Amino acid sequence: MLRKIKDDLVDIARAAGEMMLDADPSIDHSDTKKNSSDRVTATDKAVEKMVQDRLTSTYPRFEFLGEETFKLGDKLGNMPTFVCDPIDGTLNFIHGFPNTAVSLALTIHKKPFIGVVYNPFRGDLFAAIKWQGAFLTTATGETRRLPISPVPKPLTSLNDCLVAVEWGPQREGPNWALRTSMSQQLMTSKAAGGAMVHSIRSNGSAALDFCYVAAGWIDVFWEGGCWIWDVCAGWIILEEAGGMVASANPGDWEPTLEGRLYLAVRGAKPAEQKGVVKELWDMMGERKFAY
Repeated sequence: MLRKIKDDLVDIARAAGEMMLDADPSIDHSDTKKNSSDRVTATDKAVEKMVQDRLTSTYPRFEFLGEETFKLGDKLGNMPTFVCDPIDGTLNFIHGFPNTAVSLALTIHKKPFIGVVYNPFRGDLFAAIKWQGAFLTTATGETRRLPISPVPKPLTSLNDCLVAVEWGPQREGPNWALRTSMSQQLMTSKAAGGAMVHSIRSNGSAALDFCYVAAGWIDVFWEGGCWIWDVCAGWIILEEAGGMVASANPGDWEPTLEGRLYLAVRGAKPAEQKGVVKELWDMMGERKFAY
């Protein structure tokens, strides 16, 4: 049953990808949500409608939670639920920057069981089923098990890490101060009290950030403020690739899908993964995101 659902989600994701490729972002009407950096396009809405129509037709007893149809107060339940982000990376889509994806997942008892993330502009399709591994299928049709390196290199410290951080639409206040100060601290030399990570990447798509950590291309993704539809599919893909998810805030090893606080770490020895998490948490001290 899970494999059939995964195959259906792949077919729907590819159909969504065709809609994205056929759209012209230069003339696609977009509206602001909270501010000028938080946008939604007509294509977002059209893709979600297509996804919802197909899924509710095939699986009428399943619930559906989508970014564009979400209403304040909607909560993930224990029933099987499809979670949809029609275009994760809408700002990238508007600007024609080819790092954007459709993200589809199935949850059961509030846990992700299936994840599909598809970037039609690169042709990368990431997919996973719980207990069955995670895979990347490229534009050439080649399928590789994740992580890309079958024997992940050691994860010794933040000093050896390539880290992903997103900026989000909230550009003032305590959360913004924490995000920017931590980014500076991560980049600063160890002699000056920083972690001196290899570098920071801001890819504009949390779904793809999770997948890039799953692949082993990025070591750590630290994020507060995004939503369940941004991370749900990527979460199971990462876990099936041997990665782990802790909270972006110190002390919480069991974050929830709806908690809006995520610290994704690539596959490595458990002690090494936890060591990097604790190192980042120690840098935060008493500071925390508030969402």
